[in-house]
Amino acid sequence: MDNRKSGIEQAAQLITKARCAIALTGAGMSVASGIPDFRSPGGLWSKHDPEKVASIRALQVDPVTVWKFLLEADSMLKSAEPNAGHKGLAQLEKDGYLQGVITQNIDGLHQRAGSVNVIEFHGNCSDFYCMECFAPFPAERIHAGIELPVRCPQCSGVVRPDLVFFGEQIPTEVYKAAFEFADQSDLVIVAGTSGGVVPASLIPPRIQEAGGLIIEINKAPSAYSSFSDVFIQGAAEEVLPAIVQSLS
Repeated sequence: MDNRKSGIEQAAQLITKARCAIALTGAGMSVASGIPDFRSPGGLWSKHDPEKVASIRALQVDPVTVWKFLLEADSMLKSAEPNAGHKGLAQLEKDGYLQGVITQNIDGLHQRAGSVNVIEFHGNCSDFYCMECFAPFPAERIHAGIELPVRCPQCSGVVRPDLVFFGEQIPTEVYKAAFEFADQSDLVIVAGTSGGVVPASLIPPRIQEAGGLIIEINKAPSAYSSFSDVFIQGAAEEVLPAIVQSLS
């Protein structure tokens, strides 16, 4: 029996025994959907300096440049579709094996795949609001050719997406919800994240330190691999459907 098949069967057994299983996902989860990891070759950070296009300071001093970047990113995100990995996690939740997902991604693909309980650690590119008066701004009014920067019709303040820019803190309510969810869990499926971004990276070891288990699914060993209870080397879009099939 090869290592991957053995790992999939072991993961399925642990999932069936878990009282409260959750998933933690990162950029690798959406690569198969056509969204390259921003940090990888070909990703957005290979073409743009994040401090100039995705920091809160840049948004304050040069909102036009930031909005040009946001429209480029928005076009890429809108063209993406959930892959088999997203659908696998949604199926695990539907079948009662998974209680929800904590994601570092801003693409909304988990929800589009059918996941219901999703905590977006870094926000999303679907909701927008004014930086000055905080009034919501309809996403459907943001399109190619719109005058930049996008401004609030009520106070003329600059509109921004509800995501965490470089230089900003994770919103307190999101941080609290994610770690409270983790503290209720006794198993975490890590998929498509290497554990390099804090504070989200602290969630798996926190669960393990409380007596829980870690199932890791990544194409290459990561910061979690040395202490994961099960490490399955492979793409999430291949491994997660196999786990679903094993459970059925």
